[in-house]
Amino acid sequence: MGQPSRRAMNLAHFLTQTARRLPDHTAVVHGDTRWTWRELDHRVSLLAAELRGRGIRGGDCVMLHSPNHPEFVQAMFAVWRAGATLAPTNFRLTGDDVAVIAGVCKPRLLLVHPSLAEHVPTIAAATDLDCGTLLIDAEGPEAVGSLPADGPAIGDQDVAVGQHAWYFFTSGTSGTPKAAVLTHEQLGFVTLNHLCDLMPGTTENDASLVVAPLSHGAGIHLLPQVARGARSVIPMSSRLDGEEVFALVERERVTNMFTVPTILKTLAEHPAAHTHDHSSLRHVIYAGAPMYAADQDHARTVLGEVLVQYYGLGEVTGNITVLPPHEHGRPRPEGVEFGTCGYPRTGMQVSVQGDDGTPLPPGEQGEICVAGPAVCHGYLDNPKANAAAFRDGWFRTGDLGMLDEEGYLYVTGRASDMYISGGSNIYPRDIEEKLLLHPCVAEVAVFGMPDPKWGEVGVAVCVPAEGESLDPEALSAFLDGRLARYKMPRHFVFWDELPKSGYGKVVKRTLRTILESHGWPPVSADADDRGTVTA
Repeated sequence: MGQPSRRAMNLAHFLTQTARRLPDHTAVVHGDTRWTWRELDHRVSLLAAELRGRGIRGGDCVMLHSPNHPEFVQAMFAVWRAGATLAPTNFRLTGDDVAVIAGVCKPRLLLVHPSLAEHVPTIAAATDLDCGTLLIDAEGPEAVGSLPADGPAIGDQDVAVGQHAWYFFTSGTSGTPKAAVLTHEQLGFVTLNHLCDLMPGTTENDASLVVAPLSHGAGIHLLPQVARGARSVIPMSSRLDGEEVFALVERERVTNMFTVPTILKTLAEHPAAHTHDHSSLRHVIYAGAPMYAADQDHARTVLGEVLVQYYGLGEVTGNITVLPPHEHGRPRPEGVEFGTCGYPRTGMQVSVQGDDGTPLPPGEQGEICVAGPAVCHGYLDNPKANAAAFRDGWFRTGDLGMLDEEGYLYVTGRASDMYISGGSNIYPRDIEEKLLLHPCVAEVAVFGMPDPKWGEVGVAVCVPAEGESLDPEALSAFLDGRLARYKMPRHFVFWDELPKSGYGKVVKRTLRTILESHGWPPVSADADDRGTVTA
């Protein structure tokens, strides 16, 4: 007898099942647009047939370059229904950035928003778009919305176990972005895991607000909403508008949303949080970067005990740890200055390892490594990156952390964020947490810069709270006694804001480049100087 064979469930089948079960329930809300599950399913089938008619087949890549829109959701599921692989990109990227991504995943067709049409020639030059271009949120013969309602429609195409579903690109904080390969089978597990750990009890009576780009974490968050029949509410503004967000939460009785710390901080500080009813919120999920304790506490005060933190990278589709609402404020071990990011996600295993891969005991810092069904199937056509990222079956996150006796994880920083000053290893997160305790500091980023005497010295880029001013002497005095002398930043920089990537993250490489462009090192060579560096 031959070996038994099995196939994976096409992710589009989540939509097929929900449309059968809840045909007249609302699926997507966008301004006055309200698609039912039946309507969304039919639109997906029409677009999937169009893709197949243009020659798209299993294994082909389709790039999606657009801001959030109902037709973005339609395009996601149509690509899967056609049996192809989705490669969504952040619409805030430049044309050159997207062209680099296209060179990695080599799409055969591009789905693009008219506002980004100027990027098309650059993208086309980097790959072979032999199946053409279709427009999102537009009119005309090449527009998704112009497909005839009575045109050909198809059902879900079979997909094999291990078949590529989504090329999830790293944010490109260093070097060329890498495409983590996410499969239908893997993302099926991730969908179940999100429902289990992040939003337990989600049903068709729930509503999710989309406040982050669907091209990344918010798109993954969409999958459990579709699987359970919860409607997704997409704001009209392409930028975060606190007034619109809280008005929609009140009007649509939103129960969950996916955010990153910068978005959550902005919303919690917005006046609209105090003028609109947000009592429907049960799960306000945040991930993508560490959130400082002071910002967590403020958000909890404003929104209530609804925060759900998860820690994870795109390569593990967010599935490393979870910290549910009732665990926020959990006591931390002695000597640890920041809170836990939670315990391992269901079905996943976390190990803190030394440089040689040896698991370390509780309380010792090492590299956070993870294993389990949510780990990606490696990087697309990148054996060098795969060799660096995987060791003995473990995915190496590149993050540093420690476990406590009960298995809760504490992320102490990125290995790449560490700098060495006078022979001492310094990890910025501890310094940043302490600076944020100062009432006049709204945001801060600490990193190392070259120094002729010490090798590197710490620089703290600080954003004053609204209406406040900062000076280096006051901050040095505030840190005195709170921070070991060798960890004290040697220079302070005061800016009106911290520049962020299209994913809402502070990229320290960018901050270093800005300082270098304004002249580094500063004139003073005194090792104890803590004067202001302007840029």
